[in-house]
Amino acid sequence: MPELKWIKSSFSEASGNNCVEVAATASDDIALRESESPADVLTTDRTALDALIRSLRQASA
Repeated sequence: MPELKWIKSSFSEASGNNCVEVAATASDDIALRESESPADVLTTDRTALDALIRSLRQASA
């Protein structure tokens, strides 16, 4: 995967060792990884990620 600008979740631990990170790809998809396994990257499109987040928010309400 080309060099991406990874952004850590605002819910991450202060030590930075247990973080979810996201980055936009050149094809406008979203890449996700866990800081403990940075080589393992999941990519998805923005629509699917938005649907997942909306579903999780409704389930926690």
